[in-house]
Amino acid sequence: MSDQNKTGRNQKDTTDDMINLVDNLNRDNDLKYNRRSFLKSAVGASVALGVATLPISIKAMMNDGEEDDLRYEIAKLSDIKKGESLNFNYPTEEEPAILVHTKDGELKAYNNKCTHLQCPVFYEKEEDVLLCPCHKGFFDVNSGHPIAGPPQRELPLIELEVKGGIVYAIGRKIRHG
Repeated sequence: MSDQNKTGRNQKDTTDDMINLVDNLNRDNDLKYNRRSFLKSAVGASVALGVATLPISIKAMMNDGEEDDLRYEIAKLSDIKKGESLNFNYPTEEEPAILVHTKDGELKAYNNKCTHLQCPVFYEKEEDVLLCPCHKGFFDVNSGHPIAGPPQRELPLIELEVKGGIVYAIGRKIRHG
């Protein structure tokens, strides 16, 4: 055998393509991309993200919880007698809602769309229920849960606040269950 035929598999002077594939591996890259450098990069990125969100976190902590954007004046409390209801739009002009001053003197507000087929809901003073006349769906005025008819889900609750004799809508809860 000649000296040329005796060259090793990983020798660079061979012409076989499969053997030359190992030339692209360099041990210097192993030192550059090891576990320690990966962890340093991950910790650095986490710290950078934490510092970037710090101003937003501080602003959120300093907020006193008053969201004037969602606060909407509905009516004066003296204008709504016990056993009456009032229609209004909340949180947008396209979403109807109903405010009910129950016989017991409580204020309740719900979205004014039946959860069955989006028909309007009306307050029935005699039976103290919310009625959907489309398919005779009845909702409990105190909880908004369906009590008869085809509706299966409760009406979305609108949170209320009374300040200085004025009734405000301050938020909406969409509940399921």
